[in-house]
Parts: sequence; structure tokens; C-alpha cells
Amino acid sequence: MPRRRQRHMAGSGSDGTEDSDSSAEREQTNSSESDGNRPKRQRLTRASTRLSQSSHDTSDLKQTADHDESPPLTPTGNAPSSESELDISSPNASHDEGQAKDQANRDSDKDLSHRPKRRRCHETYNFNMKCPTPGCNSLGHLTGKHERHFAVSGCPLYHNLSADECKVKAVSREKQEDELKMQEESNSRHATRHQTPTSKQSRYKEQVAEMRKGRNSGLQKEQKEKHMEHRQTHGNTREPLLENITSDYDLELFRKAQARASEDLEKLRIQGQITEGSNMIKTILFGRYELDTWYHSPYPEEYARLGRLYVCEFCLKYMKSQTILRRHMAKCVWKHPPGDEVYRKGTISVFEVDGKKNKIYCQNLCLLAKLFLDHKTLYYDVEPFLFYVMTEADNTGCHLVGYFSKEKNSFLNYNVSCILTMPQYMRQGFGKMLIDFSYLLSKVEEKVGSPERPLSDLGLISYRSYWKEVLLRYMHNFQGKEISIKEISQETAVNPVDIVSTLQSLQMLKYWKGKHLVLKRQDLIDEWKAKEVKRGNGNKTIDPSSLKWTPPKGT
Repeated sequence: MPRRRQRHMAGSGSDGTEDSDSSAEREQTNSSESDGNRPKRQRLTRASTRLSQSSHDTSDLKQTADHDESPPLTPTGNAPSSESELDISSPNASHDEGQAKDQANRDSDKDLSHRPKRRRCHETYNFNMKCPTPGCNSLGHLTGKHERHFAVSGCPLYHNLSADECKVKAVSREKQEDELKMQEESNSRHATRHQTPTSKQSRYKEQVAEMRKGRNSGLQKEQKEKHMEHRQTHGNTREPLLENITSDYDLELFRKAQARASEDLEKLRIQGQITEGSNMIKTILFGRYELDTWYHSPYPEEYARLGRLYVCEFCLKYMKSQTILRRHMAKCVWKHPPGDEVYRKGTISVFEVDGKKNKIYCQNLCLLAKLFLDHKTLYYDVEPFLFYVMTEADNTGCHLVGYFSKEKNSFLNYNVSCILTMPQYMRQGFGKMLIDFSYLLSKVEEKVGSPERPLSDLGLISYRSYWKEVLLRYMHNFQGKEISIKEISQETAVNPVDIVSTLQSLQMLKYWKGKHLVLKRQDLIDEWKAKEVKRGNGNKTIDPSSLKWTPPKGT
């Protein structure tokens, strides 16, 4: 009788019918066995009974969980107890247990599928964010491609525009970019054969020159009053009025650059590399200068979230406050970069710093450089590189002007991996001095060098200007009748690819009768010579006789 009641209970549950049937079949097949096996069959039946009851409890608990968001419980409604609750002496008990759990999970999935999904917290957070510009509702974007913005860089109101105007400008910019792409594709097929500008390019150049004629005429009295009134009303919360300051063509170029920078910042924000209002160092105090940063740098979060960083200009350690910096400067014994001084002329010196010997200094230098460089990825792995740091000396020490890094063993003969001129020393000729110094090292090594790609926007401008100056000087001093790219490369240590691209941009390379000819354009040489005379002896140049350096061996 007890055994029949247990089989009835096992078969009464809707979720345990499969287990009760299998246990009944096992009893029929094992009826001919000896009485010594009966205790085992009795344990198996008890196990299936408990599993069928547990499936009932599980489905009931899942139904109540839809109404009460209580933490998940065990099938018995309590915390799991000892192993004695489940008899696993039968070899098929684990199989019965797995079938009961699968059925319970399927039932719970059906019930949970009707529950509403929770909204993720970051979606709510985005809608709670607000643009810091006073009076802005965070609608629209400077690029015209997004419906909302959360920073000043993408705020139409800050740039004295409306959201609709930004969308109209975005459409016109896309049309212009498509036209330029089609024109570049058609011209790139025969770039070396057709060096003379097309009629369309000539007309466009004349139109630009016509639009730029009145850009230096200055503001009229009414316009000045309007600009002053705008500045007094809004202060630093709005961008100054830019109309009538320059030509419409140059103003449109500036607007394009703003939209492009805003789009890049928006991509970084979406990827999570920067967050608005935090983890973005906006200014640094460096020596006697306060510098506005341009890009994000991966400083530690406890420093990055401050917004303003204090950096020692000699050892490049970064600190949180002015007080800490003042105490550090009282104890800091550094007055110049570590390493060997390999060049000195006047107040300009260059120090060679090994990334393996002075790891902390080089890492701090890379973190500082990333604030002003977009395409820099090297921060901490500095051991395979040499850093050449240029300084300007006075009675207080050697102040950082700029630097470039170089691989100790470059398979592609790159003579520069990363190059930077500090913002307070830009547009003073120090960038060309750094580039010239890198090529001077390549000449001493008897190699042909080239900078590592990709170059930043300012770096590309500096290198193109340097290559142009080198080629025009070589042409001016060249007295022979025949010239070759290989000879120019060996003389200047500039890569032949860079020489060809510069000659093409100067329209000094012509394809004639199956050969490429180098044209000596006297008008460009005379123009360069006039600029050299105008600069005078104060022009900053590198003197090869002041270099005290031998190529490193086995580094």
C-alpha cells in the first residue's frame, strides 16, 4: 500500500508524469529480481516523488515571482541545504533530476516572456544630460547629423546657429565632398602626366582669389558695435561673431573644420573613450604657461577628472593642485631632461633620452604629447624607442620646446615615430628644426629616412613645407644639366617617395616621351630665395658642426 500511494502521488503532477511512467516501467522490468534489490527500487520512487513535488513548487514560485520581484529561491523555497535531501544512490536519479529541472525552466521561460523589459540605465542617463550652454535645450547638433548634443563642441546655439541651419549646411557640405571625391578620382589616374591645372581648377582658383580680396578691409563702425554688444551680452557662453572678420570662403572653411572636429568628438563619446564634463583634461599649468588641451590623454582617472593638471616642466611629473606643484618645485633638482646632450648651439640643446633607461620620464612625455596629438597610440611601451628632446635654456633651466621619438631598430628606416612642438613654441621655426635634426641623424647613419605614418594635420603641413624648402634649395645650388631622384635622395636623406610627391605638388615633374622629367621652375626658386632674405640671419636652423653624436650600437 505505501508503495502504490507513492506511485499515485508521482503520477498526479502534470510536470512529473514522465518521471512516474519511467519509474513504473522500471518496477515492471525489475519485478523478477530478488528481494535484495527492493530497497533500491523504493529509493528511486522516493526520489522521483520529491522531484515531481519540486517541479510543482518551482512553477508556483515562478508565477509568484512575476508579481513580487523577490530574489530567486531554491525549488524547496529555502536556501540549499545538505546533500542528504536528495538520494542519489540510484544510477538514474541524476537523469530524472535533469528532466525535472528542464521542464521547470521551460515553464518559467514561458511566464517570464510576458514580463516587460527593463530600460537600461544609460539610456535614461543620456536623456537626463544637458548642454552646459545657457538657454540651450540640447536639441540639434553642429554637424547636422544628430538629433541631440550634450557638449559645447556640438551646440548650435553656442556657435550662433540654429539646428535647421546646421542641417542645411551639412547637406551642402556632403554635396561638395562628393564632387571633390569624383574630381580627385578622375585626376589621380593620370596624375603624373597632366601637371597643368584644368580649366575648372583655374576658374575655381580665380573665384577664391576674388572672394578673398576684401578680407583685410576691417570692420565698419556698426559692425564693431554689434560685435561688442554680442560679447557684453553673452561673454564666454557664446562664440564671438565671425561674420565680416574674414572672407565668406575662409569662414566656411573654418565652419567645416569645426563640424569635423565636433563629429570626431561625438564618435569618441559614443565609443566611451571620453565622457562629457569629466575625464577630460581641459587645461594644464606647464611652467609659466597655461595651455588649453586639444585631445584626450589616458592619464589616471583620479587626475583626468579634475579638468586641470599641474605638470613640472623639467621632470614632467603631474600633480593635482598648485600647492603640490609648488612644494615639488622647491624639492625638484632637475633642470634639464635626462640622458646625453648631443647638440648645442646658443640656447638650443637636444638631449637623447633612452626609453629603457628613463622609462618614467618618457611615459610622462608621451602622456603630455597626447594632449596635443590626435594619432598617437604610444603611451607606456617606450623601451624600444629613443627620444630626442629639444630645449631652450635660460637662467632657470632648459625648457621643453618639443621632441621626436625614433625606433632603435626600424625595419622600414623610419627616422621619426612621433613628433611634437609645444603649443607655446609653435609658428616660430622649431618644428622645422626638429625635422631637420631627424634628417641630420639619418645622414650621419648614411640612411634614407621618412616619418612614420599617419601624420597629424599639423605634422603633415610641417613636413610638406620642409620637403619643399629642401628641394628648392637643392635646385638653387644645382649647377648640372641632368638630375635624378636618386641623387637628390642621397644628398638630402629624404625618401624618394616623399621627393616625388613634393615635386608633383610643385608641378615640377612632367611626363614627356615616355620619361619623367624634373622641371627647374625659376619662379618658385626666386620666391623661396626672397623669403629667405626677408627672414634674415635670425632664422632658426640646425648646424651640423654642433652635433656630437654617434649612431647607437646594439640597443
